[in-house]
Amino acid sequence: MSYIHKSLLDGEEIVYLTRRHKIVFTLPVIWLLIAAALFGIKWFFVFRPEVNFALMIFSGIFLTAALIHALIIWINYLCAEFGITNQRVIVKEGFLKRKTIEVFLKSVESVQVDQSIWGRILNFGTIIVSGTGGVSDPFNMIRNPLDFKKQVQQRLAHI
Repeated sequence: MSYIHKSLLDGEEIVYLTRRHKIVFTLPVIWLLIAAALFGIKWFFVFRPEVNFALMIFSGIFLTAALIHALIIWINYLCAEFGITNQRVIVKEGFLKRKTIEVFLKSVESVQVDQSIWGRILNFGTIIVSGTGGVSDPFNMIRNPLDFKKQVQQRLAHI
Protein backbone atom coordinates (compact mmCIF):
# COMPACT_ATOMS: atom_id res chain seq x y z
CA MET A 1 0.00 0.00 0.00
CA SER A 2 1.37 3.40 -0.96
CA TYR A 3 2.15 6.27 1.38
CA ILE A 4 -0.72 8.34 0.01
CA HIS A 5 -3.22 5.53 0.60
CA LYS A 6 -1.93 5.05 4.14
CA SER A 7 -2.17 8.74 5.02
CA LEU A 8 -5.78 9.36 3.98
CA LEU A 9 -7.98 11.08 6.53
CA ASP A 10 -11.58 10.08 7.29
CA GLY A 11 -13.76 10.90 4.30
CA GLU A 12 -10.77 11.73 2.12
CA GLU A 13 -10.59 10.27 -1.39
CA ILE A 14 -7.79 10.19 -3.92
CA VAL A 15 -8.63 12.25 -6.99
CA TYR A 16 -5.38 12.13 -8.98
CA LEU A 17 -2.12 10.17 -8.76
CA THR A 18 1.00 10.46 -10.86
CA ARG A 19 4.67 9.48 -10.81
CA ARG A 20 7.93 10.66 -12.24
CA HIS A 21 8.34 10.51 -16.01
CA LYS A 22 10.35 7.61 -17.42
CA ILE A 23 12.77 10.13 -18.90
CA VAL A 24 14.69 9.75 -15.61
CA PHE A 25 16.06 6.47 -17.00
CA THR A 26 17.83 8.20 -19.91
CA LEU A 27 21.28 8.46 -18.31
CA PRO A 28 21.44 4.81 -17.14
CA VAL A 29 20.41 3.69 -20.63
CA ILE A 30 23.21 5.79 -22.15
CA TRP A 31 25.69 4.18 -19.72
CA LEU A 32 24.45 0.72 -20.73
CA LEU A 33 24.82 1.59 -24.43
CA ILE A 34 28.39 2.76 -23.84
CA ALA A 35 29.18 -0.49 -22.00
CA ALA A 36 27.62 -2.53 -24.82
CA ALA A 37 29.61 -0.56 -27.41
CA LEU A 38 32.84 -1.20 -25.50
CA PHE A 39 32.05 -4.92 -25.31
CA GLY A 40 31.35 -4.87 -29.05
CA ILE A 41 34.57 -3.02 -29.91
CA LYS A 42 36.70 -5.78 -28.39
CA TRP A 43 35.76 -8.08 -31.29
CA PHE A 44 37.67 -5.75 -33.65
CA PHE A 45 40.86 -6.31 -31.64
CA VAL A 46 40.84 -10.12 -31.65
CA PHE A 47 44.58 -10.35 -32.36
CA ARG A 48 45.62 -7.83 -29.69
CA PRO A 49 45.02 -9.44 -26.27
CA GLU A 50 46.31 -6.43 -24.31
CA VAL A 51 43.67 -4.20 -25.94
CA ASN A 52 40.98 -6.83 -25.38
CA PHE A 53 41.82 -7.07 -21.68
CA ALA A 54 41.80 -3.28 -21.23
CA LEU A 55 38.49 -2.96 -23.08
CA MET A 56 36.92 -5.72 -20.99
CA ILE A 57 38.01 -4.01 -17.77
CA PHE A 58 36.85 -0.60 -18.99
CA SER A 59 33.51 -1.91 -20.26
CA GLY A 60 33.02 -3.85 -17.01
CA ILE A 61 33.48 -0.62 -15.05
CA PHE A 62 30.95 1.13 -17.28
CA LEU A 63 28.51 -1.77 -16.94
CA THR A 64 28.83 -1.79 -13.15
CA ALA A 65 28.33 1.99 -12.96
CA ALA A 66 25.33 1.76 -15.29
CA LEU A 67 23.68 -0.98 -13.25
CA ILE A 68 24.26 0.82 -9.93
CA HIS A 69 22.95 4.08 -11.36
CA ALA A 70 19.92 2.31 -12.88
CA LEU A 71 19.15 0.67 -9.53
CA ILE A 72 19.31 3.99 -7.68
CA ILE A 73 17.09 5.69 -10.28
CA TRP A 74 14.63 2.75 -10.20
CA ILE A 75 14.32 2.91 -6.40
CA ASN A 76 13.79 6.69 -6.52
CA TYR A 77 11.24 6.22 -9.30
CA LEU A 78 9.25 3.66 -7.30
CA CYS A 79 9.40 5.67 -4.07
CA ALA A 80 8.12 8.97 -5.48
CA GLU A 81 4.37 9.59 -5.26
CA PHE A 82 2.42 12.69 -6.24
CA GLY A 83 -1.26 12.82 -5.42
CA ILE A 84 -4.26 15.03 -5.00
CA THR A 85 -7.15 14.17 -2.72
CA ASN A 86 -10.40 16.01 -2.19
CA GLN A 87 -8.72 17.77 0.77
CA ARG A 88 -4.93 17.86 0.23
CA VAL A 89 -1.98 17.81 -2.14
CA ILE A 90 0.36 15.02 -1.01
CA VAL A 91 3.90 14.46 -2.28
CA LYS A 92 6.33 11.81 -1.05
CA GLU A 93 9.87 11.22 -2.23
CA GLY A 94 12.73 9.07 -1.00
CA PHE A 95 13.43 5.60 0.28
CA LEU A 96 15.86 5.81 3.18
CA LYS A 97 15.44 9.55 3.64
CA ARG A 98 11.76 10.33 3.14
CA LYS A 99 10.57 13.80 2.17
CA THR A 100 6.85 14.51 2.33
CA ILE A 101 4.76 17.56 1.73
CA GLU A 102 1.08 17.58 2.61
CA VAL A 103 -0.70 20.85 1.94
CA PHE A 104 -4.41 21.28 2.54
CA LEU A 105 -6.13 22.62 -0.54
CA LYS A 106 -7.36 25.59 1.51
CA SER A 107 -3.70 26.55 2.04
CA VAL A 108 -2.49 26.24 -1.56
CA GLU A 109 -1.58 29.63 -2.99
CA SER A 110 -0.26 28.54 -6.38
CA VAL A 111 0.91 25.63 -8.48
CA GLN A 112 3.66 26.44 -10.95
CA VAL A 113 4.82 24.27 -13.83
CA ASP A 114 8.25 24.62 -15.39
CA GLN A 115 8.85 22.78 -18.67
CA SER A 116 11.75 22.82 -21.07
CA ILE A 117 11.24 22.29 -24.78
CA TRP A 118 11.90 18.57 -24.32
CA GLY A 119 9.55 18.57 -21.35
CA ARG A 120 6.78 19.99 -23.51
CA ILE A 121 7.45 17.48 -26.29
CA LEU A 122 7.69 14.45 -23.97
CA ASN A 123 5.15 15.73 -21.39
CA PHE A 124 7.24 16.07 -18.22
CA GLY A 125 8.22 18.99 -16.05
CA THR A 126 8.79 20.46 -12.61
CA ILE A 127 5.89 21.24 -10.29
CA ILE A 128 6.19 23.85 -7.54
CA VAL A 129 3.33 23.85 -5.03
CA SER A 130 3.29 27.01 -2.91
CA GLY A 131 1.28 27.08 0.27
CA THR A 132 0.64 29.66 2.94
CA GLY A 133 3.54 29.99 5.31
CA GLY A 134 6.17 29.82 2.58
CA VAL A 135 6.04 26.10 1.81
CA SER A 136 7.31 25.71 -1.75
CA ASP A 137 9.42 22.88 -3.05
CA PRO A 138 10.17 21.88 -6.64
CA PHE A 139 9.42 18.32 -7.72
CA ASN A 140 11.32 17.42 -10.87
CA MET A 141 10.57 15.16 -13.84
CA ILE A 142 6.87 14.75 -13.09
CA ARG A 143 4.71 12.98 -15.66
CA ASN A 144 1.82 15.12 -17.01
CA PRO A 145 2.57 18.24 -14.93
CA LEU A 146 -0.17 20.31 -16.57
CA ASP A 147 -2.77 17.66 -15.66
CA PHE A 148 -1.55 17.81 -12.05
CA LYS A 149 -1.91 21.60 -12.03
CA LYS A 150 -5.36 21.38 -13.64
CA GLN A 151 -6.57 18.89 -11.02
CA VAL A 152 -5.39 21.15 -8.18
CA GLN A 153 -7.07 24.17 -9.74
CA GLN A 154 -10.33 22.27 -10.23
CA ARG A 155 -10.31 21.27 -6.55
CA LEU A 156 -9.53 24.86 -5.52
CA ALA A 157 -12.47 26.14 -7.56
CA HIS A 158 -14.85 23.98 -5.46
CA ILE A 159 -13.60 25.28 -2.11
